[in-house]
Amino acid sequence: MNKSELIEATAKAADISKAAAERALSALIDAVVNAVAKGDAVTLVGFGSFKPVKRAARTGKNPKTGEALKIAATTVPRFSAGAGFKAAVSGKKAVKKK
Repeated sequence: MNKSELIEATAKAADISKAAAERALSALIDAVVNAVAKGDAVTLVGFGSFKPVKRAARTGKNPKTGEALKIAATTVPRFSAGAGFKAAVSGKKAVKKK
């Protein structure tokens, strides 16, 4: 499913126009990207979490020449699927906590 198909599905499920669904999806994506870029984690219960993770500097290898090269430390986004999402994908029922 690509972005336009997601917009179409959202518009149909929420009974709103495609333009409104596109604005809502774009606003959601922008909010998640901005929060993670600032260093905050975004948790959508049942769906998953987006968070920034620091990746240490390391030594890599140029595949063409085999020469060693240094790869700088960086911060990358990471997504962890929630229990409800994992259960839906695997076809199992989500276990509810008491």
